[in-house]
Amino acid sequence: MPEATPDVGDPDDDGVRIDLISGARMEGLTGMEKIRLILDGVRDGNIVILEEGLSPDEESKLIEVTMTEISPDDFSGIEIETYPKAEATDQSFLDKLMGRESTQTLTVIGPANQIETLHKDENLISTLVSRK
Repeated sequence: MPEATPDVGDPDDDGVRIDLISGARMEGLTGMEKIRLILDGVRDGNIVILEEGLSPDEESKLIEVTMTEISPDDFSGIEIETYPKAEATDQSFLDKLMGRESTQTLTVIGPANQIETLHKDENLISTLVSRK
């Protein structure tokens, strides 16, 4: 089971908490454990940034699970933006030969009622984050 996110700071402050999750922390988790870790953080009002992103299957499952948990008074869903890293130089020769794309990405996930993407291009994601 994934570790709980440590309780840091005063929950009554006016700031927005950002959880930066390393690829090493996500490495040993199953797809559902990753989804629970992300959704638990977002449901607490945090912005979650994944160093290495999710696979397309995991991202689809995250959206599917999120849809089942939406409730008008409690949880409005998620906003997700993925920023692909430049052509991965550490992509294995076999992956290149087989035509597999690298899954190395940076992914930003937050509560739908707090995060709004203002601009996205190949070099920049600009996001406005508000406190509930």
